[in-house]
Amino acid sequence: MCGIVGVVGQGPVNQDIYDSLLLLQHRGQDSTGIATAETSGVFHLFKAKGQVREAFRTRDMRALLGNIGLGHVRYATKGTASSEEEAQPFYVNAPYGIVLVHNGNLTNTRELTQELFSKDRRHLNTSSDTELLVNVLANELQSSISGLELDPAQVFQAVTRVHERVEGSYATIALIAGYGLLAFRDPFGIRPLILGTRPAVDAEGAPTGRYEWIVASESLVLENGGFEVVRDVEPGEAVFIDVEGNLHTQQCATNPQLVPCSFEYVYLARPDSIMNGISVYEARLRMGERLADTIAKYTPAGTIDVVMPIPDSSRPAAMQVARKLGIEYREGFYKNRYVGRTFIMPGQAVRKKSVRQKLNAMSSEFKGKNVLLIDDSIVRGTTSKEIIQMARDAGAKTVTFASAAPPVRYPHVYGINMPSRHELVAHGRTIPEIAEELGADYMVYQEIDDLKAAILEGSTDVQDLDMSCFDGRYITGTVSDEYLAWVEGTQES
Repeated sequence: MCGIVGVVGQGPVNQDIYDSLLLLQHRGQDSTGIATAETSGVFHLFKAKGQVREAFRTRDMRALLGNIGLGHVRYATKGTASSEEEAQPFYVNAPYGIVLVHNGNLTNTRELTQELFSKDRRHLNTSSDTELLVNVLANELQSSISGLELDPAQVFQAVTRVHERVEGSYATIALIAGYGLLAFRDPFGIRPLILGTRPAVDAEGAPTGRYEWIVASESLVLENGGFEVVRDVEPGEAVFIDVEGNLHTQQCATNPQLVPCSFEYVYLARPDSIMNGISVYEARLRMGERLADTIAKYTPAGTIDVVMPIPDSSRPAAMQVARKLGIEYREGFYKNRYVGRTFIMPGQAVRKKSVRQKLNAMSSEFKGKNVLLIDDSIVRGTTSKEIIQMARDAGAKTVTFASAAPPVRYPHVYGINMPSRHELVAHGRTIPEIAEELGADYMVYQEIDDLKAAILEGSTDVQDLDMSCFDGRYITGTVSDEYLAWVEGTQES
């Protein structure tokens, strides 16, 4: 899971991209990068470890010249979080020059690595699957070019062949030197990508009659930048915006299906985003509605005095649980805003230490009470265990812990860092065993069917969801036990 943005403007785009990355910071904290292109085709690129505010200095921003560009915030799911070489964007110099960013995870990296070496004669310098992707695109683009000039038809032909070769999840934005910006989405639309536009204005603020374009991971970026949401990029679709600002689109996959990742709605996305026509906030409210019924079913009457969220992403669900059960809603944990998201921090030790840095339990809210804590999900259990202990230390009489998502029993291979089954607290354990492991008096999980219904309710476009980490059904159809074992053996979380 990363955050990506691309802008085609009528003036400098460096500030627009920077502002967009700030809004996407929740999608990645490991590193960040921006690339811009001048009309001459010259690229300017800067990338660094850390978060957006600490990575870019004024001098770095001034050097990012050009009216077209893209940006990235990284959450490492492939490769190494600490490696600056694996920070995005990635660049190849032929054909023309391509700079690319990518959100997702490729699942046939072994085959692609071999093909790129033996057939395409291309050198790879990192273990990043983004480097694989930019080289596959470059190779297919090279093969598509028939004349002196590159036209949209050739670009779309190249993307069609990328879809044929690449498996997994990928929302991708690329700059092609001298020609424009290309964005495309995998044939299942697992990772999000949204297209927007706004009228261009001159230095005095008067309309020029031309348009500027943006593609980004979440709709809030568009709204914040004054762009009107045009639509989600379709699964398998490619969008090409030339340097003049003309929009070209084409479906490049043979059998596209919209099957977005359910974890976006559970945790990853900001609540003020709308993805695939579904409001993230409203989906989380509906998760709470359905979770309340399950809590009422599985917890003895009178064992809950107060409902508390684990801030921030579980707040909508917790409010609905409290309302439906008729139990008082209270905020028992105060969050330190200056600590990033612990779930996407690399390494268990870092995550564990950061939980107590991020949250403080207010004893006045816990003392002598039977507390129901609501979290958006429980993955490794590291955070949950710490939080339950904090509640007990603050004086809670009993702790019931509820998850707005079902048990995470299977690895997630489409762009979320859950590679190893042995790291998942729910893998191979019953719910009472999980309760014992985490130190809770009672445990309640959302039912799989309830989660699916909560997200899909009211949607006309989405008929199915990727819920592989909950039900073990991998929609790309190529994820075998052998592949999962290989991932577990080669990837550290």
